[in-house]
Amino acid sequence: MPVSAPPRKPSEAGPSARAAAQAAHTGAGAGTGGHTGADTGADTGGDACGAARAKTHGARLCDDAGAATAAEGARTRLLAEVAALPNLPGVYRWIDTAGQVLYVGKARSLKKRVASYLHRGHDGTRIGQMVARIARLETTVVRSEAEALLLENNLIKTLAPRFNILFRDDKSYPYLKLVTHEFPRVAYYRGAVDRRHRYFGPYPNAWAVKQTIELVQKVFRLRTCEDTVFAHRTRPCLLYQIGRCTAPCVGYIGAADYARDVADAERFLRGDAQAVIDDLQSQMTQLADALEYEKAAVVRDRIGSLARVLHQQAVEASSLSAADKDVDILAVKVGGGRACVNLAMVRGSRHLGDRAYFPSHVEDGAALSAGRAEGPDAVEDEGGGAARTPEVAVLEAFCAQHYLEHAMPPQLVTSHAVSAALLDALAEHTGVRVRATHQPREQRRIWLEMATKGAELALARLLAEEGSQQQRTRALVEALDLDIADPAALRIECFDVSHTAGEATQASCVVYEGHRMQSAQYRRFNVDGIHGGDDCAAMRQVLTRRYTRLAQAMAAGRADDSDNGEAVAPPQAPGDAGAPEAHAANPPAAGAKTAGARSAARLPDLVLVDGGRGQVAVAREVFEELGLDIGLIVGVEKGEGRKIGLEELVFADGRPKVHLGHDSAALMLVAQIRDEAHRFAITGMRARRAGVRTGGSRLEEIAGVGPRRRARLLQRFGGVRGVAGASVEDLASVQGVSKELAEEIYRALH
Repeated sequence: MPVSAPPRKPSEAGPSARAAAQAAHTGAGAGTGGHTGADTGADTGGDACGAARAKTHGARLCDDAGAATAAEGARTRLLAEVAALPNLPGVYRWIDTAGQVLYVGKARSLKKRVASYLHRGHDGTRIGQMVARIARLETTVVRSEAEALLLENNLIKTLAPRFNILFRDDKSYPYLKLVTHEFPRVAYYRGAVDRRHRYFGPYPNAWAVKQTIELVQKVFRLRTCEDTVFAHRTRPCLLYQIGRCTAPCVGYIGAADYARDVADAERFLRGDAQAVIDDLQSQMTQLADALEYEKAAVVRDRIGSLARVLHQQAVEASSLSAADKDVDILAVKVGGGRACVNLAMVRGSRHLGDRAYFPSHVEDGAALSAGRAEGPDAVEDEGGGAARTPEVAVLEAFCAQHYLEHAMPPQLVTSHAVSAALLDALAEHTGVRVRATHQPREQRRIWLEMATKGAELALARLLAEEGSQQQRTRALVEALDLDIADPAALRIECFDVSHTAGEATQASCVVYEGHRMQSAQYRRFNVDGIHGGDDCAAMRQVLTRRYTRLAQAMAAGRADDSDNGEAVAPPQAPGDAGAPEAHAANPPAAGAKTAGARSAARLPDLVLVDGGRGQVAVAREVFEELGLDIGLIVGVEKGEGRKIGLEELVFADGRPKVHLGHDSAALMLVAQIRDEAHRFAITGMRARRAGVRTGGSRLEEIAGVGPRRRARLLQRFGGVRGVAGASVEDLASVQGVSKELAEEIYRALH
């Protein structure tokens, strides 16, 4: 809970404040003296310019003195707040002048921990950089250190502070789902689990789930088709022909036998693979004794498939204890200013695979986390008093943030030791008693070595990709001769239009900035009111919708700056605008506009249009109407034969075409952005088309409307809704639709 500062007495003003007040008084005196000098100068033939300059100089001195006084007052109030803090566990939040949270930390003793930031010298360190930006403090008192740790990490995930180690919040772990049904089916699932169906997982990635589904199909031959398909089958599908399904849809297997296969699959997914193998061997023996050798051979093949899979998993189930059937292996590597945490998952005695995580703010967060172990309260808060390495800081940050929302196994194998306080807090939160081992033996040591190697490879690949991406960005800046000092600030927006024969037209806008695609800033546009298949009209509509408000905001910003007598500030990158570091590095003065307001009226440095001269001409017309710079528009024109690597860049301002060459790093970047815009547009279009075609059966029920006429109607009007909203005359204008049929369609849909 925030702690308010006690009122200050006038006598408690610090020496700096008294000096500032004295300086202000002296300045006032100098102003009086200046007035006297001006009168004397007038008597000796001087003019009023000296008096004006003296007055202006005096005002500046007063402003500087006032700012110094305000800063000293804020510092004094902050120290008073710290002095009033209790010696209780809690969470503290450092906040800058712009209201952005700089850092969130926990403490066993709030007073000791917070005071260590302000009463010690941190010059030249990352802690000092943060302390210089602090404007105010917020604290929350809790009952125990475990509660403080949990609250700290919840706030970190919610507020994303500038100086904390942050992991991307991924709530969508995949599961294998057994759908409740008379004949249950196995399916890939991602989302929140419920009690209606049975779920197995989570799995580290989609590939692991699909591999497990293939295994279940091979060994247990469970169905994977949708219930609607299952209900309307009249003959077995290809999966039955290749031995991946027992065809319950056509009655080739009874409910009791299918239920037995489902039970065996569940036991296998829970880790009881050996029991499943024993049962299958018993079935094979019984069938052989009954002289049903063909059926016995089928069971034998199933046993062989299961045994091979278990061998490929590299986990000896017989050698594992009950606690080792569900284990998470965590390995961390730090290098090149980046970090990688590799999470390997063992579920049901099977190694499901691994997943790499790359946190942000590694250097700042690790430095501040290590700094916690310094100072007079280090022993109390960190337990050992020794400064933590960056690897330990990253690993503990991952454990705290990851297991707050995801299921936690009873056993952790880690590359570095984690604090007992963290494990106790997680156990209290999850209800699972957790054991952690950082020096494992035997099988667990092999797992840890595999996870560590995976972390090394993932980190090396990330650093190589970032270096390559930076090279591509620099190459594009040089190829187009862009006036950009820092290639990381280059912002590109790319547009593409997608449809199926004019149906369900949708456009996409993807953003490239900071040497990577910014998926959080992607946009989709539903295009309506145009003739189906007119890409130029679609592009005109999309660009107008995208940049009209931006142009208005820019115009309003220029007007405001002119009214205030201020120079128009250079545009800032959206990634910098509104960020805590941006506000802290350049704190806004009173009455000044914030960085976020400026960035809202910022054009991209490059606008890519996936098209040739036609679409570029349309984009030029839109920009001219909005009063924007047409030099930003670049079209990506396909080369001869539409072959990859022969693309040419077309400019809206009349510059000649540019052919970069198939081996150009700049063309690789353009192709990457163009392909991403194409992918994003297609996926959106397909989803919209599926929604538009819902209810298409209404047209099928009309006599005289066959597949060709139905396709023409849907293409012309964009879907069933468009057909329903059309008049009889519009319907009759479609090829193949007579006046009588148009009236029949109109009556059927109304």
